[in-house]
Amino acid sequence: MRRTAQAPATAPAFEERSERNTLRTEFTFELPRGYVDESGTVHRTGVMRLATARDELVPLRDDRVRENSAYLSVVLISRVVTRIGTLDDIHPGVIEDLFASDLAFLQDFYRRINAEGHTRAAVTCPSCQEEFAVDLAGGRLGES
Repeated sequence: MRRTAQAPATAPAFEERSERNTLRTEFTFELPRGYVDESGTVHRTGVMRLATARDELVPLRDDRVRENSAYLSVVLISRVVTRIGTLDDIHPGVIEDLFASDLAFLQDFYRRINAEGHTRAAVTCPSCQEEFAVDLAGGRLGES
């Protein structure tokens, strides 16, 4: 009796396809300076999730945003950042206490993951002019 090799089960191929089609909804980041809590602890790593339509609409009804449109980004970022360091209760007060460079970083990070769908940025080396991509989610530029 001659044996033939059995065809591999179809489940792994299906699993591979489903992994490729999985939508990434949370992105880790590292703040350039870090959030300093009331005890002086610096928190730098965090997680931001993709925004929903509700995340962008609800802040428009906030009185603080109505009085000062610049406050929109504070409320919006506080809705989508789910963790900074060991803090998981992220509210506008936490975002208000960030250094300006960290808020600017989070605003850019928000734009990248929600509008562009990724955390990569095209950069050019100032010395050799070579163009390459860096992943902003993995840490600061120049760090590996």
